[in-house]
Order: sequence, then structure tokens, then C-alpha cells
Amino acid sequence: MTTTRRCFLSNTLVAGATLAVTGRAAADEPATVRDIGSRRELFVDRFLIEKEKGTQLKLHEPRLAPAMTEPADNMEYGTVIKDGDLFRLYTRDGRGAKRDGDEPEVTRYCESRDGIKWTKPKLGLHEIDGSKDNNVILHESPFCHNFCPVLDARPGTPKEERFKALAGTVKTGLVAFTSADGIRWKKLRADPVITYTKEYAFDSQNVSFWSESEGHYVCYFRHFLDKKLRSVCRTTSPDYVKWAEPVPMKPNFPGEHLYTTLTHPYFRAPHIYVALPTRFHPDRGQSTDILFMTARGSAPFDRTFREAFIRPGFDPARWGNRSNYAALNVVPTGPNEMSVYTTPFRRFTLRTDGFASVHAGADVGEMVTRPLKFTGTDLVVNYATSAAGSLRVEVQNEAGKPVPGFALADCRTLVGDTIEQKMNWTKGKDVGELVGQTVRLRFVMQEADLFALQFQK
Repeated sequence: MTTTRRCFLSNTLVAGATLAVTGRAAADEPATVRDIGSRRELFVDRFLIEKEKGTQLKLHEPRLAPAMTEPADNMEYGTVIKDGDLFRLYTRDGRGAKRDGDEPEVTRYCESRDGIKWTKPKLGLHEIDGSKDNNVILHESPFCHNFCPVLDARPGTPKEERFKALAGTVKTGLVAFTSADGIRWKKLRADPVITYTKEYAFDSQNVSFWSESEGHYVCYFRHFLDKKLRSVCRTTSPDYVKWAEPVPMKPNFPGEHLYTTLTHPYFRAPHIYVALPTRFHPDRGQSTDILFMTARGSAPFDRTFREAFIRPGFDPARWGNRSNYAALNVVPTGPNEMSVYTTPFRRFTLRTDGFASVHAGADVGEMVTRPLKFTGTDLVVNYATSAAGSLRVEVQNEAGKPVPGFALADCRTLVGDTIEQKMNWTKGKDVGELVGQTVRLRFVMQEADLFALQFQK
């Protein structure tokens, strides 16, 4: 529930005057104007943040959902795709293979209508152990080891290539597959589309997608950085066949192994790529945990948050090698909820957009954005407060002065917890009259989290 009320906090903190914010700057660079149009922007990095006083970026912890009564197959290098109202899960089944990529491995397929209750359809495509009564969609060594599908979002994609996938080893390179229905697959061509011989590569999940913001396909694949650390390369393609020279992204901190990145566009803000790499600790019994990183286009991965995103937890079985892998893709599983799936098959939930937030505690804090331009008539925020908390916003001009009618004293205070809440000012103005101008947003918060904002048309 959301309510609005005029704010009568401490006169020292409000009074309509602009506070001198002395918090750290977003980066050691000029105050670049961010033209965000009508895109949704998440506070997963410091892209919009120029100054802070009494606020901080906070990484939120996914919550383990109750065990599913009708789970999918246990995941090894899993992929979850939300295709309309259908959830599709793809996962490797090692079937006792002695080495990665050996013949016993298969790729299995499961379906769900809600992301919680799963079915294992009897597809009759491949004979396994003397029967075709199974959900196997691929049985071809070595490609089942890391077969990684994607729903191709490129405009004009032929129906017979609606789904694509990459799979392969350092010996084979990455071979491209296509499918019309996500179940029956064929190779796009026999030869690999991506090769890399500088370091050992490709032996875990290698992800690809059509980038709406960049206008080409992107692939992030596994390699060994300087032949020492598990890391990631990036390459791009206009057609999924001809790929550019791979570029090492080097997101590792000193001595850090990143087993695979699982980089993908966030479904509500596809210009922001979310990554959930497994951090590998060979000096601690090969234990693992899951991190959170982001990227914007070809820029380096942002490492604002260095701590674990998902810890191994109470179960001793989660403290070994290959015990903590996230599936590719964070997907919506409710109007206010999104889910992350992990090995062996568990579901974690977060509020929509809720990876991270600008957070204020018991004391009033504030954050001022970089100068920005936008399109739209309404400023909408994803926020949460305590019963005693509050959130307000002032629109400033490029010089940092309140825009008449949009000052802090004019803003109706938000108290509540809402995924999309329109900001209002007492004089009844909307921000549409400021389109084309360079402005700053000054958020004043107490016991509150600001997850995202968007100027909506």
C-alpha cells in the first residue's frame, strides 16, 4: 500500500533548501549528461549517481523459496527461458560420464506455466537406455556438455531460427544450433562459428543473445585469463555466424576465479546486462558461491558489489565444487517477483528490479543524480520504506537549483512499498514540461530503498 503526505521532517533537513551534499562522487570524471530517454534505470551501479550523503548502494539478498513439489530435472549448466506464458528449462544430465563431454551426457527439457510446478514431457526424440519415453532433446557428444539456448529477440528473425544455441569445447570451438520450437534442434552449419586458441576456453556455459541496445549479437564465453584464472571473453556478430575477434573482459579481482558469467539482458531494462558468475575457490576445497555483476553494452563489467550474492547456506552439500551455479536468465514469476534458479534445482526470489538499491537508514540521507535528459510525462519509481520511513524527490536544473514547482517542499512524500509509483508535486505539474532540458534529481530518503526509476510516456 502507498500513501502520500506533506513532509514535516526536521527543519534543518527540509525547509525547501538545497543541501550541500558532500558524499563521494560517482566516478572521477566530468558530470556527463545521461540521456536516459524513457528507459527504466536500475540502481545496480553508479551510472546515475553523482553525489550521496547518508545513503549507500545496497546489494539485496535473494530469498530461498520453498522446495518445489513438482521440480524440474536437477540443473547442470541450466538455462531458463520465459517464452510468453511458458517457462522452458534446459539442462545437462551427465548420466555418469567419466569426463566432460563424453557420450553418456544428454540435454533435457522441462516446462512450466508458473516457474514453480514443472513437467518433463515425453518427447520421443532420442532413445536413451532402450527407450524414447523421455525428455531428451539432444544426444550428441560433446555438445550436450554446455548446450546453451537463447530466444532470439532480433527483429525479423526467421521462424525456423527463433531459438539459437551455442555449444562446444576448446577442440571443436563453439558450434551454432537453431530451432523453431525450442525442442527440435539442428546445426546452423557444421563448422564452428567462434574459435579461440589463446587460452583454454569454452568448457563451461557460454552465453549469447541479441542486444537491443547494441544492435548485434553478443557472446560471453569462458576462457583462462593469462592461462591462470577462470575468466570471460566477449565477441559480437551481426548474423550469429561471423563473429569479431574475442576480447578478454578481465572482470577478475586479483587471484579471483570466475567460473562462468551467465550474462544476459535484464528483462525490464535490456540495455543493462545482468551477470551471475560462480566464484570458484580452489584453495578452499573447491567451494563456490554466486556473485552479482552488471555491464552496459561493451563496457567492462561493473564490480560495485564484491560480496557474495547467493551464499552456499546451511546445506553441507552446497559447499563443494559445482554446487552453486545459477541458471542463465533471471525471469519474472509474479507481478512483484522475479526468480533465480540454482543447482541442484532451487529457486530464489527477489522483488522486481530488486537486485540492489539506493538505501537510507534511520537517519535522513540523500542522493543527487548526474545531470540527465529524458522523455516522458511521469517520473515513476520502484521503492520501499518502513512505516516510519519516507521518500521525496526534487527536480533541479543543471546548476543544482530547484525547478519552480518541483522543489522538495512541493513533493508529496511517499510512504509504502510499490513496484511502480508515480511521483507527484502539490502544484499538479508533471515533468513533461521539462523534456529536453538538462536536470538533476535529488532524492531525500529515510528508512527507504530506491530500486529503479523511469520517465514514462
